Amino acid sequence: MAARPLAETDFPKGDLWVFGYGSLMWRPGFEFLVEFPARLIGEHRALCVYSFHHRGTPEKPGLVLGLDRGGACQGTVFRVAADLRAATLAYLREREQVTGVYREVLRPVWIEGDARERVQALTYVVDRSHPQYSGRLTLEEQFHHIAHSHGISGANRDYVISTVKALEARGCRDPQLHTLMAMLQGDTVLHR
Repeated sequence: MAARPLAETDFPKGDLWVFGYGSLMWRPGFEFLVEFPARLIGEHRALCVYSFHHRGTPEKPGLVLGLDRGGACQGTVFRVAADLRAATLAYLREREQVTGVYREVLRPVWIEGDARERVQALTYVVDRSHPQYSGRLTLEEQFHHIAHSHGISGANRDYVISTVKALEARGCRDPQLHTLMAMLQGDTVLHR
């Protein structure tokens, strides 16, 4: 399944802005000039994507984050030099579009802190019609997938823990991810 990438003419001229809300926060994998804490309005971070590649397999799918409808999301926005735009887009498309579960979109993102500027940033939003959409799982089902899956990028549990630590380093809390991390570390028990 191939998702339609944005055309070069869809992007504003100059430097490229990229919004990260999951692993891009702690492992961007591309060169950037600067990064800022940022907030996107209209979508929220959710473990809503079955991972058959990076954090699981088709037989034992893991779960990774996507931006899903409604709410807001705190993350990181990266500014990439204009001369690195093509290479960065190629890298992100190879990394994020393995199965076409994400739609490549531009969204207004508010830079937090002193800058308080709004920029148009590239980000990846889950396609709810894709077979890998998993947005209706209970916390217990999410825990089961995360605790027992592993893909080419490593254990699913490490992905969740690394994302929580990146959020904490930015002074953010994501109640659901924090609960799952506590469960993965054995600090919280599920009650039936």
